[in-house]
Parts: sequence; C-alpha cells; structure tokens
Amino acid sequence: MQGYDAVVVGSGHNALVTAAYLARAGWGVLVLEGNDRPGGLVRTDALTLPGFRHDNFAAAHPLFVAGPAYADLRSELDLEYLNTRYPTGVSLPDGQSSIVSTDIDENIVEGNRLAPGDGDAFGDLFKDFEPSIATVFALCSADLTSPSSAAAIQSLMHTPDGGFSDFAHMFTLSARALLEQRFRSPALRAMLAPWATHLGRAVDDANSGTWSVLVLAALMMAGMPIPRGGSEQLVIALTKLIEANGGEVRCGQWVRHVLVEGGQAVGVRTADGDVIHARRAVIASVNPDQLYLKLLDHEHGATPPALRKQAKDYRYGLGAVQIHLALSEPARFHDERLMHVGQPHLTGGLNAISRATNEALRGLLPAEPTISWDTPSTLDPSRCPPGRAVARVQILEVPTVVRDDSLGEIPVGEHGWTEDVKNAFADRVIDEAAKHIPRLKDTILDRYVISPHELAAFNPNCGPGDPFGGSHDLSQSYLFSPLPGQPSHRTVVPNLYMVGAATWPGHGISGGSGYIVARELLD
Repeated sequence: MQGYDAVVVGSGHNALVTAAYLARAGWGVLVLEGNDRPGGLVRTDALTLPGFRHDNFAAAHPLFVAGPAYADLRSELDLEYLNTRYPTGVSLPDGQSSIVSTDIDENIVEGNRLAPGDGDAFGDLFKDFEPSIATVFALCSADLTSPSSAAAIQSLMHTPDGGFSDFAHMFTLSARALLEQRFRSPALRAMLAPWATHLGRAVDDANSGTWSVLVLAALMMAGMPIPRGGSEQLVIALTKLIEANGGEVRCGQWVRHVLVEGGQAVGVRTADGDVIHARRAVIASVNPDQLYLKLLDHEHGATPPALRKQAKDYRYGLGAVQIHLALSEPARFHDERLMHVGQPHLTGGLNAISRATNEALRGLLPAEPTISWDTPSTLDPSRCPPGRAVARVQILEVPTVVRDDSLGEIPVGEHGWTEDVKNAFADRVIDEAAKHIPRLKDTILDRYVISPHELAAFNPNCGPGDPFGGSHDLSQSYLFSPLPGQPSHRTVVPNLYMVGAATWPGHGISGGSGYIVARELLD
C-alpha cells in the first residue's frame, strides 16, 4: 500500500491549485488523473492544421488573475499572461457595436455615445455596487458555511436597522430586469447580458443580474488575460510547481473508490486495483453525483439516504458547442475596434439571447445562437503561422440532449449529437457569424467542432455534456451547492473534501474552490 499525506482525485485546475498549496507546505501529495494529461477542461491542442494551436475548452483566465490563488502563487509559476485593454464587446446584425474598456471613464463615454445618459447610468451602477464589491469578491474565496461568511452575508443583505439592503434587492434581479432598468441602448444591454450565460445563468433567471455585474467588474479589473502558448500553460505551470515541491501527478489513473475506515476517508482504490493511502486528506475534483453514487457507493452507510437522494437529483444544465477555426487572416469586423477585444459577442440582442436559451432548454437547436468569439492569436502570434489566425467560436445555449431543430432545417434523429447534426449546426453558427464578419467564410482554412457528445465522453464532470459541471441556477448555487444537505467543500465523510465546478464559487477558471480547500487544510 502506497501512502501520501493527501491524494487528489482528478486534475482540473482547482485540484492542482489545492495540490500546489499542500506541496509547498511540505505535504506528500499525489494527484491521480484518468486522462492522458492533467488539466481537465484546460487543454490546448493542434486541432486543425499544423502550426495552429487551439484551446479546446476553456480559454481566458480573468477570474484566476483577479483571485487570491494567483496572487499567492504568481512568483512561483512559470507562466506569462497576455492582456488587452478591451476585454469584451458586442456586434449586432444591424451594424451597431460597442466595446468595454478596463477604464471606467472610457466606458462612461462609450455608453453615452450609444444612448444619452447610458454612460452615466453605467457609472452609477458601479457606484451602487462599489460598497459591496470587496465583500462579494472575498466571499468568492471563502467557505460560505463559516461564521465569518455568515457575518459577511448578513452585512451585505441587511442595513444596520435590520431592513434589506439595496444589494439584497439587486441580488434577486434577472439580468434582463437589471439591464432594462438601467440602460436604454440595445447594444449596451446585448453586450452585458451574455456574461450571465458564461456563469451558467439564463438572462431571465432570478439572480442572474448580479453575475452580469460581477463578471463585468472582474473584466474591468483584470481584462481578458490569456497565457502565452495557450490555456494549458496554466496547468503545466501548476504541475511544475507541485513536482518542484515533491508532489506527484500521475495520468492514466482512474479512481474507482474512496476508501473509508473508522468513519473517515483513508485513501483510494484505482481502477487497476492499486490501493493508495492518504494520511490526512482525500480531495475529490468530482461532482456530487459521482462522489456519493459512485466513489463512495461501495461503502455501506457512508452516505445518509437523504444525501444519496439529493445526489441522484443533482441536475446538469445546458451544453456547449465550440468551433475551432484556422483562418487565413484575422477576422475583420464591421467595427475595427472589435479586432482588439478579448471576447466579443455576436448576437441579435437581449431578446435573441433569451429566445436561444429557451429553445435550448426545450431540447431544440437554437435558430439564432449567441456567439462568443475570441481570436487568441491577436495577442499571441505564436499560436499560428505568421499572418494567419486561430479563432474559437463558443455557443453556450445548446441542449445536452438535442431533440429537434427550432427551424426544422436540421434533421435530428434518435442519436442526438451525431457528426451530421453538429456539423449542420456549426454551419448555422458560421452563417450567423458571417453577418458580423465580412469575408469570414473565405478565410476559413479548416475547422474542428466539439459538441456536448464529445464533452461527455472526455470528462465525467460534464455529465451529459454540460461544460459547467452542473446547473448553476439559484436552486443549485450558494448554500445549496454542491448539495443542500452538505453545502460546503467538506463532505459527509471526515477527511474527504470536494473541489471543482460543482462547488462554490462554481465553474470557470478562478482557482476559487482549490484555494478554499487548501486554506482550510493548512490553517
């Protein structure tokens, strides 16, 4: 039996953050990953033509760069971030467009250009949010079940006289309600609304407005940073840091069971039958359904029946399609400013975003998908041959199980996301993108399409093809995360912890849950 202080199941970036902290503190750490290399959905490959390197899934890292894990580890990471002054923007089919800067004064001027008074309203939004922002971001790196977090939440939600605060009211608003209350310009609404979708919330969901503002605040603070050489450079840097401090990362090692003795986690058994002892902790980068229904399933009585029921009821959200393009030249938008934007959206506007989400929730391929576009080679020419470009076209409003096409144009059979279906849908997306980018089709040298089917096959944390590792609507967020009966990174089994997208603060490249668990183990 092999032994370590901590065994980490899975190697998503949160798992690697925890492992890096523990290894730096002198713990003996082993990370076990089932795939061919670490990183989970943080991965860079030559998906199209030779010389073109694409970020398969996750790309930019603004939440990580703005967070405490990067602040702590930065000097020890062999990692260079490239950034832009303009993190996001929008293009509408009628030619309207806009961009967001990291300079709020520039954003105020831009907002007033779009509609008189909208820039001032933009500034007012952040003045209203400013008293709460430090507390909110601190909570994103804290265990919400701790007494200090309870006090912080109380201060956010209530006034000194016991009434509800302005933040508490804003917290309940949908992105639609917030944006329609604050702004007149369709372009400004359309620019801010999709970011709720990136955080797993629909624009008409209660509480989605808060996340539109939070993401915008993070983008204005951190920009849209990408690692030189591709998103996977973060994984490579964290792995090097773990190994430099005596830790190990093993790939091709699927974990079948978490072992429990004396009522606490003591190690794991791999699919090959190897038993690895953990003296101090097991950290699982998995979703609660996998943990309680699979990894702990052999341990009779380890999981209370009520918690097993909640794990069975754990819900996955919408899927994603990514179209990776090798281009003969950088995309040239109607608005040349968008060529310098990190991740602009190409959309028909707020109602189009809402309609596409509703169609996807009903199992339909959306008629007018919202397109998140990024061209990392603009900042990092090493990602492709000289004069060429790589682009990632991301659509976050697709069903994991596709039942039909909203337009009735794409034949969908009983097998769902087949090669024919995903390529026909990719053609629709490219047609939509071409409305915003003249000559786009003439510049495409090759493409590679990833659908929910490929996501599900690659990573068990995606369930049926959800890149966010589970629904993040209000009933599965905050103190309901990962499960209402166990709302923290600690599990029902002592010495067993969870990190990853299913746990607070949720998905995205933030390092948040990895940081929270590391601090809990080391404090």
